[in-house]
Amino acid sequence: SSLVGSEMCIRDRMYGGTCINIGCIPTKTLVHLSKLTPAGSSFEEKREYYRQAIARKEEVTSMLRKKNYHNLADNPYITVYTGTGSFEDKEVVKITTGSEVLRIKAPQIFINTGSETVIPPIEGIKDNPSVYTSTSIMEMKELPERLVIVGGGYIGLEFASMYASFGAKVTVLELSLIHISEPTSLVGSEMCIRDRDRDIADSVKETLEKKGISFILNAKVQEIKGNTVVYRNAENGETHVLDADAILLATGRRPNTRELRLEAAGVEVNERGAIIVDEFLKTTNPQIRAIGDVKGGLQFTYISLDDYRIIREDLFGKQQRTLNDRDPVSYSVFIDPPLSRIGMSEEEARKTGRNFKVNKLPVTAIPRAKTLGETDGLFKVIILSLIHI
Repeated sequence: SSLVGSEMCIRDRMYGGTCINIGCIPTKTLVHLSKLTPAGSSFEEKREYYRQAIARKEEVTSMLRKKNYHNLADNPYITVYTGTGSFEDKEVVKITTGSEVLRIKAPQIFINTGSETVIPPIEGIKDNPSVYTSTSIMEMKELPERLVIVGGGYIGLEFASMYASFGAKVTVLELSLIHISEPTSLVGSEMCIRDRDRDIADSVKETLEKKGISFILNAKVQEIKGNTVVYRNAENGETHVLDADAILLATGRRPNTRELRLEAAGVEVNERGAIIVDEFLKTTNPQIRAIGDVKGGLQFTYISLDDYRIIREDLFGKQQRTLNDRDPVSYSVFIDPPLSRIGMSEEEARKTGRNFKVNKLPVTAIPRAKTLGETDGLFKVIILSLIHI
């Protein structure tokens, strides 16, 4: 199925969370396998290899999902319900399963419902079998010959790099500049990844273009007619069309809170729909805490793990862990070659008002890179003085 079907039916296959089922594990499995696509093969041979890669991805995710489910269900102190939960009041959760409705009361409740794809208000998306999200496209068994990606944030760039390696002709439509820095859960792909360091952005764009990926900037998608994307150039107003075998919406993610009835529990959200928490992850109802993507911010498994550590120490330890001692956070965007970062960007360093030095080293200057034949990219280091200018 495409957009709507997979987004809905995936719910009963989410034990282990986003990472194992629809995030890092399946995408990185496919990223790895895409690099092994047989060189010089025909497109039909690449399609067959892609089918095998999708099957392998399914094996990996199914195994890990089953393991995580039984880690819970087989524990005599844990009861697992597969269904939909929502709040009835500040300490009662209603659970609707396939056969019954249950109500559970608890003095401590934890919300860990993750995030969902932002579906932009573009005409022609609904029930369109050619339109996919980052979740549903990984269920697609056939390699598209032409893939159009709407959005040039980190999700869009990862899938562009992956599918180009599998052999698809990839075009990325982005309204603004290519952003290649801090992934957040803000709404809209142009907000998903921000960086003013244009040298890094330009290096990423150049490297991906070498893989055959086309970038169309200043492109505002007007509508999708079947498998045709109609977009307008935001600078000159001209309208263009692109034909595609598959269209991927990479337009950001938002906290998954719409069906929780948070208002009944006294839990407030911010203007972007993320649950508001304090430094110990308590919501505006101190009996309820929020963990992971649902509270906004960086969308990484290790952020959710650190959330767990904060709650563990607050409940059973010395309350020495908070959100305030998390930075700096490292991350990678799994394009090829990967983009990794920790610490400040050049633009952020400039805003501190301190002296700083920028050092750059092109990958071509590294002997090991030459022996591997992987010479694209660069290293960039910002050295910040403790003394203000």
